[in-house]
Amino acid sequence: MKIVLTCLFSMMIALGWAQSPEGVWKTIDDNTGEARSHVEIAQSGNEIKGKVIKLLQKPEDTLCKECEGELKNKPVVGMTILWELEKYKDYWANGQIMDPESGNEYKASIWFEEDPDVLYVRGKHWTGLFRTQKWYRVE
Repeated sequence: MKIVLTCLFSMMIALGWAQSPEGVWKTIDDNTGEARSHVEIAQSGNEIKGKVIKLLQKPEDTLCKECEGELKNKPVVGMTILWELEKYKDYWANGQIMDPESGNEYKASIWFEEDPDVLYVRGKHWTGLFRTQKWYRVE
């Protein structure tokens, strides 16, 4: 009985960790279906953040020409594009995501459905329009 409980407890821990958004994710453009970048998601205190660590279709020295403020003309690689996400039940919400292609910022939420290696990323613009992408875990 003790072995069974230990195995169940180990499986619960493994499943809990598998549902973490922390790690490296391949972003997929929701319009074209093409892989665009790798984003590393990490927890900082109670907040989830994501930064671009690799571009897949553009040179690594690409600048964010459409960004505003202090991000304008800064390198996209190394740029934090996902921030302020907080855990809420079984998803993360109330954050922000920025699209370096357009410079647009969106309210962000992320979640898993059935596969812990597929992350759903939704950005909702202040106009009410929203975009949802599937990001895939990079091993």
